[in-house]
Amino acid sequence: MDLAFSPAEEAFRAELRAWLRANVPVAPFADGEPSLADEVAFLRAWQRTLAAAGWVGLHWPREYGGRGASVIENYIFQEEMAAARAPEIVNRIGVNLVGPTLIAHGTEAQKRRFLPKILPAEELWCQLFSEPGAGSDLTSLRTRAERRGDGWVVNGQKVWTSYAQFARWGILLARTDPAAPKARGISYLIVDMQAPGITVRPLKQMTGGEDFNEVFLEDVFVPRDHLVGAENAGWAIANTTLAHERGTQARQFGIHRMLIEDLLRLARAGAAGRDPRLRQRIAAHFIEVEIMRLNQFRTLTRLRRGLPLGPESSFVKLFWSEMSQRMHDTFMEILGARGLCCTAGPHAVEGGRFSRSWLYYRSATLFAGTSEIQRNILAERVLGLPRSR
Repeated sequence: MDLAFSPAEEAFRAELRAWLRANVPVAPFADGEPSLADEVAFLRAWQRTLAAAGWVGLHWPREYGGRGASVIENYIFQEEMAAARAPEIVNRIGVNLVGPTLIAHGTEAQKRRFLPKILPAEELWCQLFSEPGAGSDLTSLRTRAERRGDGWVVNGQKVWTSYAQFARWGILLARTDPAAPKARGISYLIVDMQAPGITVRPLKQMTGGEDFNEVFLEDVFVPRDHLVGAENAGWAIANTTLAHERGTQARQFGIHRMLIEDLLRLARAGAAGRDPRLRQRIAAHFIEVEIMRLNQFRTLTRLRRGLPLGPESSFVKLFWSEMSQRMHDTFMEILGARGLCCTAGPHAVEGGRFSRSWLYYRSATLFAGTSEIQRNILAERVLGLPRSR
């Protein structure tokens, strides 16, 4: 396992770190929580700044506006962004999922039309994959696309669609051959989110946010030139998208390394730091973050050697997501009654950000594959246990 970065990679890190030190914006909403629209506007401006300096879509080929960066450089970028507490880019679906998928499977006309406006966040994208009855098992999706003239008419419902209310375009999985079994007969379409027949309904989350949505499609027309790849071959293309979605967990490692520092600071500031049991729990959290770091190096070593990630990526996801929930439970124990304050106010600790983080990371064992799914993958593909029925 490679435990060090090359001199060129460290030079890349130094360049990025210096740029972030000079350019990361001060949080503009110090007086309270912004509206989601204000937050999205701020993040779009931040992404434009990053894109102008060449720091968006590093892993894209140079001919499409990227740097042709290696997976190691892309990992370093995510790690340094988290360490600098820099805001995430708002067009993550476009940059991380849509771009690589279109570069691999799109027509030249699709690449020319859509790719240039993704990096500077001129056009935001959303992902129309999950449905109320087809989340973990996407091949059970029921959204239908029926041929009509020079295109398809789509009817169905999607859910858990991030930023759908701000998106200009969406990538959609729909069943174009209802007679075909499961993964066969699914097509990968680009949908105009401003087309007639689309209804977006925000979903109120327990954090108070509304960035998730359910999307209803009623007789929505999708022209033929918005089909990615071949008709009924969408599942193979979707696997390209999903592979980029799971990737490495560099940003999560950076976030949780920062959370350890926050935990130590809160514990030292009060009586909780004198509790020997709490001290042992914080020490255990520190060790777990280090284990996460070593797992990252194992993943990077495989990628550097040109090897597939394999089922151990399920272990990485399972480990960090459950580790995160344990760590956030410790935050809440230290905060006590003050942990009930999730919004800015006189009793909220640091504007309630730790409480909101605790609420948000309850979903860590659900998104990008539930813990149950990750355990099934490990049982079947690593331990060789029989498939559950």
